[in-house]
Amino acid sequence: MAQNDMMHPKLSKVIENIERVMVGKRDVAVLSLVAILAEGHVLLEDVPGVGKTMMVRSLARSVGADFKRIQFTPDLLPSDVTGVSIYNPKTLEFEYRPGPIMGNIVLADEINRTSPKTQSALLEGMEEANVTVDGVTKSLGKPFFVMATQNPIEYEGTYPLPEAQLDRFLFKIRMGYPSAGEELEILNLAEKERPIHTLEPVITKEELVKLQGEIQTVYVDETVKRYIIDLVTKTRKHPSVYLGASPRGSIALMKAAQAYAFLYGRDYVIPDDIQFLAPYTLPHRMILKSEAKYEGKSAGQLLTEIISRTPVPVQRSMSR
Repeated sequence: MAQNDMMHPKLSKVIENIERVMVGKRDVAVLSLVAILAEGHVLLEDVPGVGKTMMVRSLARSVGADFKRIQFTPDLLPSDVTGVSIYNPKTLEFEYRPGPIMGNIVLADEINRTSPKTQSALLEGMEEANVTVDGVTKSLGKPFFVMATQNPIEYEGTYPLPEAQLDRFLFKIRMGYPSAGEELEILNLAEKERPIHTLEPVITKEELVKLQGEIQTVYVDETVKRYIIDLVTKTRKHPSVYLGASPRGSIALMKAAQAYAFLYGRDYVIPDDIQFLAPYTLPHRMILKSEAKYEGKSAGQLLTEIISRTPVPVQRSMSR
């Protein structure tokens, strides 16, 4: 990855702010920021206690955004997510009481613990940037970013997200346990005041929305687009893959690469951006054949194999 001094000056402050709370999770912080710049969403899959909630809270505080948290449970209703219209006897009219999805940055905690009907209420907002309440469409504000979490260990009483819904997430990320040295630093930070309470915004949400608009100006050369297509096509043709990534996956990878290049101060995408981001963008869009699963293969391993066997375009000046 590029060095911090090469980063966009405003966005580097966001990363530094998050790192005051999240020890040893720079890649996750970068990917989360890339996702919000690309107007995508993130699925964090990991065991409890590794800092998933703290990551999204520190991101929200760093950009001065409105943070909302939804704890998904089996009895949660779609209206608990989207909000509900309540009759006001004084005005003799129904008034809309917004749900937590109306926040700028939303933590959807343990999304696989609620019913598909409730999951779809959140996913409608992610895909369409609006929700429907009592037949009326309500637009979501900007920025709007969802970080959903799920526990990969406990499956009892859960409703795993189907592939069509997984496809709505730009990235699927695992945080992992810290090293012994990192965990010691975490203990030292937690010994006194929790660092999350000391975080102050380093950019405004209005500045963030403006930066989101600038992502579209990042140039993607046709050779890089063809490289993306080559990788995605090979996920569809691999003998161990039942269903490969869709064109939505190609678009997601390109948009993520534009945001990643912008974060590192470039106005053009290079093949290295694609190689770094593909393992977070494509594996959750792939369905393996049963025999591949029995052999212990994973989509991530197969994608690594595909990347290693796909010719990289000859690098040239990509700037216009």
